[in-house]
Amino acid sequence: MSQRVSYYEISPDGMEIMMSMEKYTKTTSIERKLRELIKIRVSQINGCAYCLNMHSADVRKMGETEQRIYCVSAWKECEFYTEAEKIALELAEHVTLIPTKGVPDELYQRVREHYDEKQYVDLVLIINQINSWNRISIAMGNRATVK
Repeated sequence: MSQRVSYYEISPDGMEIMMSMEKYTKTTSIERKLRELIKIRVSQINGCAYCLNMHSADVRKMGETEQRIYCVSAWKECEFYTEAEKIALELAEHVTLIPTKGVPDELYQRVREHYDEKQYVDLVLIINQINSWNRISIAMGNRATVK
């Protein structure tokens, strides 16, 4: 991987905090494949090729179908995502685009039809975590490369 700065070496304490949050998100009750689909959708919005490449490969290893990976940007028009997945992806878009979309009460209520309060908080943390990673990755000049 090429990058501008060796940020793990230069700021190990800060990166340790990021990794601690990453470890926490993996302990949540949010299904693994959905966590990865959220990361893909947010990375699409933010234009982070490095994270798109990584999370597409990760979810593929988990057995996710190519169809669901490729179509996540058009989830609204697809019948092969569950209602719970769709609402999580909608929340991901709203939180990622919070200056223009916000998170209206109506959306929160729809999320709560599928997820309890803890899961709601965990979804928001997962969404914020990938937004943070996207911003770090883009700012540090990370590039998607052939493996």
